[in-house]
Amino acid sequence: MTQCSSTASAAARNLGRNSIVCGLTALLPLIAGGYRGVAPSLGWLLMVVFCLIVLALAVHLLFDALLFRLASSYETEAAGLAAIDDLLSRMQLRKPDGALRGLERRIAGSRRIVWRQRLAVAACLVIFAILLFTAGDGQPLC
Repeated sequence: MTQCSSTASAAARNLGRNSIVCGLTALLPLIAGGYRGVAPSLGWLLMVVFCLIVLALAVHLLFDALLFRLASSYETEAAGLAAIDDLLSRMQLRKPDGALRGLERRIAGSRRIVWRQRLAVAACLVIFAILLFTAGDGQPLC
C-alpha cells in the first residue's frame, strides 16, 4: 500500500465515521424533542434547519469518503485523483479544468466541511438545550 493510498483510505475512514456520528447526533434532538413535546416555535424550526444542514453535510462527507476510497484503490496518486476528476465530470458535478488538485488540498477541503458540520451540530444542541429549559418554565423536566 502506497503512502497516497493509505492517506486516502484513512481520510475516507475518518470522514465516514465523522459523518455518521454527527448525523446521528443531529437526529437525537429531533427524536427527543418530539418525545418531550417541545412546542413548535421559531426555536424549534431553527433547530430543524440546523439538523437538516448537518444531515446534508453528512451526505456530502459520505460521498467524499467514497471518492477517497476510489482514489486509494489506484496505484499512484495521479491515477487516483484523475479517476475522481473523471467521475465528477461524468456526474456533471465539476467541470474538467485540466489541473489536478493534490490529495492534501482535497483532504483540507473535506476538513473544512467537517468543521462546518460540527458548528451546525453545536448550534443544534445549544438550541435544543434552550428549548428544553424553556419548555418547563425553568422547572426541571425530570
